[in-house]
Amino acid sequence: MRAVAYKIPQPISAETSLVDIDLPIPDPKGRDLLIEIWAVSVNPVDVKVRAGVAPADGEYKVLGWDAAGIVKAAGPEVTLFKPGDAVFYAGAIHRGGSNAEFHLVDERIVGAKPKSLDFAAAAALPLTSITAYEMLFDRLKVQHPVSGAANAILIIGGAGGVGSVAIQIARALTGLTVIATASRPETQAWVKELGAHHVIDHAKPLAPQIAALGIGAPAFVFSTTNTGDHLASIVETIAPQGRFGLIDDPKVLDIVPFKRKSVSVHWELMFTRPLFNTADMIEQHKLLTKVAELVDTGKIRTTLTETLGTINAANLKKAHALVETGKMKGKVVLAGF
Repeated sequence: MRAVAYKIPQPISAETSLVDIDLPIPDPKGRDLLIEIWAVSVNPVDVKVRAGVAPADGEYKVLGWDAAGIVKAAGPEVTLFKPGDAVFYAGAIHRGGSNAEFHLVDERIVGAKPKSLDFAAAAALPLTSITAYEMLFDRLKVQHPVSGAANAILIIGGAGGVGSVAIQIARALTGLTVIATASRPETQAWVKELGAHHVIDHAKPLAPQIAALGIGAPAFVFSTTNTGDHLASIVETIAPQGRFGLIDDPKVLDIVPFKRKSVSVHWELMFTRPLFNTADMIEQHKLLTKVAELVDTGKIRTTLTETLGTINAANLKKAHALVETGKMKGKVVLAGF
């Protein structure tokens, strides 16, 4: 089968940063599904792994943690899907990736593809939807209000892949007032279109802009990017006893200033459940099922904004370079081989 991989972590501009290779088709065992890949999306995690994680000596590493495709075969313990089913999922970081014609994935982290979306549009959603959903409901527990705080959430980086989905899920499933940050006219328009009640500029101090809204201190803050740059503003802005969550990797994260307000801090990694084979791993199947339902009922939409052609090394290099700019609006997808 065709696949895209690398042997040595390199800048994306290097000739061999990603290469086209051939690999044997894997055989599904246990609860694994063998998926014929129809579309993939590229995320910041692809960029981070490619730039810094070396495979074992002499081996290739296949990236890819967003996919949509068709079940071709199923392991003997599979109960949720059958060959021919159209699915979407985000995979597991400790296993081979989806930048290949065929891919193995545990059925417990797979959802049925939204019927109203094609494969490319569906591939834009899984990783960011899982991240946003788990942050909102498992980490920040936004379903439980903070006494005395504004029932509001500040989403820093609202136009990115995760922010774009988090805005929509918050609007569809909660009564939260959604404040999103965006710094360019096109991204500000995008987050408004997705349903943000208020849009502020993260290139300027956040606290005065929040205060000017007149709604009070938000109970929740979800930082998707550049957390280190905004930490002081978050401390100033968030309500006493509020809940703060992040997904990026600041070089230093000094949370001591949160103590005065008794703010809880939550770090979300959507790979945790499959990485540790947690007892509740099937929750990712359930939440993807919920996301598909929200899409098919018109309550949320795909965040696909750009398609770069078929799945090959040259096009994946373009996608990685685009993600590395840090200025993505929504998601970039590749479809077909």
